[in-house]
Formats: sequence, C-alpha cells, structure tokens
Amino acid sequence: SASASEFIEMIVGVGASRVRELFAEARKVAPSIVFIDEIDTIGRARDGASVGGHDEREQTLNQILTEMDGFSGSEGVIVIAATNRVDVLDPALTRPGRFDRVVQVSPPDRGGREAILRIHTREIPLAADVDLARVARTTPGMTGAELANLANEAALLAVKYGQDRVTRKNLSEALEKIQLGAERPLVMPRAERRRTAYHESGHALLGMLQPGADPVRKITIVPRGRALGVTLSTPDADKYAYTEEYLRSRIIGALGGMAAEQVVFGVVTTGAENDLEQVTGIARGMVSRWGMSEKVGRLTAVPGDTRQPYGLSAAPRTLDVIDAEMRRIVDECYGEACRKLRDNRDRLDALAVALLEHETLEEPDAYRVAGLSPRSAADDS
Repeated sequence: SASASEFIEMIVGVGASRVRELFAEARKVAPSIVFIDEIDTIGRARDGASVGGHDEREQTLNQILTEMDGFSGSEGVIVIAATNRVDVLDPALTRPGRFDRVVQVSPPDRGGREAILRIHTREIPLAADVDLARVARTTPGMTGAELANLANEAALLAVKYGQDRVTRKNLSEALEKIQLGAERPLVMPRAERRRTAYHESGHALLGMLQPGADPVRKITIVPRGRALGVTLSTPDADKYAYTEEYLRSRIIGALGGMAAEQVVFGVVTTGAENDLEQVTGIARGMVSRWGMSEKVGRLTAVPGDTRQPYGLSAAPRTLDVIDAEMRRIVDECYGEACRKLRDNRDRLDALAVALLEHETLEEPDAYRVAGLSPRSAADDS
C-alpha cells in the first residue's frame, strides 16, 4: 500500500522510480494487491501546460499507466486506488484495463452503523442501558470515522465523570457534542434567554406538528458552538429521496424560530441567520434542481456544484423566475409557520416555560409538555 503523495518529490523522476519499485515488489510476491490512496494527488487530468512535458506529477502518472498496461493475466497483481475527487482524475486512468471498475462507497446504512459501533466499542465496557441499535438509528449519515469518534468521546466523558462503564447518557452527550458543538459558558440577560426559549420552542413545535417531519429528539437553550440554543431532529430511518411535502416541512421547521419571535415579541433578531441559510438552500434546490416549480419546469437550471458561479448558469430571465419562485415558497411556508404557532400558542408557551425551567428537554418530555404523542416512521409512511 502507498499514499500517492509519497511519490511526489522536488527532484523530477523520483516519483516514477518509486512507482517502478512498488510494482516490482508486487510482482515478486504475486498474487498481490497494490492499494494507492489519494490517487488524485498524481492522477489529475493532464492539461499540457507543463514546460517540455517534464512535470513530476505527469511522469509519475505516466509510469503508473505504463505499469498497469504492461500486465499479463498471469501476473496476479490487482491495483486498487481510492479518492474522493473522481471528477478531477485523468480520463486515461479510468479506461478499460486500468481503473475500469468504479465502486462508490456511501455512508453506512442503519445496520452498517450498528455493526461499526460494535467494532469500535469492543474494547470499551458498556453499561446495561446502552442500546447500540438505538444509537445507530439516531446517527443517519455518519461515517465509520465519525462513529469511532463518537465512541471515543463517550469513553472520555465516562472517565471525566469517574465511571467504570460508558452509559447511554454518555453516548447521548457525545453525540450532541459532535453534532451541535461543545457547551460554552454564557450568561444571557433574562429577556434574551426568554426569546431564545421561544425561538427553540417554535422550531420544535412545528417539527412535532408538521406531517412527515423528522421527530424532535432534544431541545436545549444551553449555548453550544455558535448557537444560543439548539433543536435536534433526526429521522427514524435513513432517507435517500425526499418528497416536496418533506422539504416544505423542513423549511417550515427552520422558519419556526423566526416565526415564534414574530408571533410572541413582534420582532425579528439575528438569531435566525443559520436557519435562513438552510431555508435558502432547500428552496433553491426545489426550484432549480428538483423540478418542484411549475414556472421553472422539469429541468436543472442551476448546477448542484456550488463552486460554479450561480449567475452564469442560466439566462437572466430564468434566474429572475427562480428567485421569484423561491420567495413564493418561503413566503408560503413562513405564513404557514406563523399561523400554526398562533393556533397552538398554548403549546408554544408551555414548551418555552419548560425550557426556561429545565434548560434541556429530551424527546419524551418535549412531546409530553406539548401535549402530543411522538409519531413513528410507520405513521409517516
């Protein structure tokens, strides 16, 4: 095995020489597997800009291509490479006879996360109340490295509290720290604390009321990271495709904090900045990429690659229509958020009072205070 960056040196020709040595060693011990990590370091598309063609990266890439092309079927050497930048690879690398099999490695599903958690907790003594299947259910989208970090954080918390076993509470706190940021000591004025409680209660209540929305797992007004408070919602099952109803419910939930401040205090504060970033991203995707607007139609008008300039992706008139449709969707969702909060003002007040008293509400307590019962994934479908 080798990392592609190990081949690159200041002296031209060293990389190609190392490639020859690597493959010579592989032939000696055949049948064998050569694994090259971060292949994009040397495998970037050649543009012909190097003077005289004596670029170190180009020579190294040419040597790899030559070694792979020169194999006969009896040599028994298989070459595998890894990268997270397939888009920048030279086309010659992915031609038949070279890296002609492409395997997409996606984040693990729920069963995979549970199996990975069992591996990373083998050396960690777990308390009887730890349910790894439940932890796997509340960590959608997390990779193996992130799950390993979760197990380590939980173990560190157990040591910090002088425990001899990792408990469910340790895992829950570790997950919050990873997803939401570390708690930070911050003394807020009473008025601002009350406004934050209503802000988070607005997010949470709309998440509970909106059909198809992800269940609310925790509400807190303890400052974490850059946020003054956090509402954590995660799905019961992994989702791979999203309906228009679900995306609208996400927008309504994200606007819940601003709507609650408007309904209760009649003001809008800067606390909704991150919420508005989420709302803008979802609304733009709905209109310009996922065909959820009749006026724009069933086409991709704006590229999903955020590195491309937004204004150059479509005609000015099309961009005007996209902006108008985004505003329409967000305005409709904001109106719906305000209406639901006014209709359920008693529940909003109850959640805010409970948050001011306890600072943090777990899923069962949050639903009980709001007078609602948690929906299961089966109910949503």
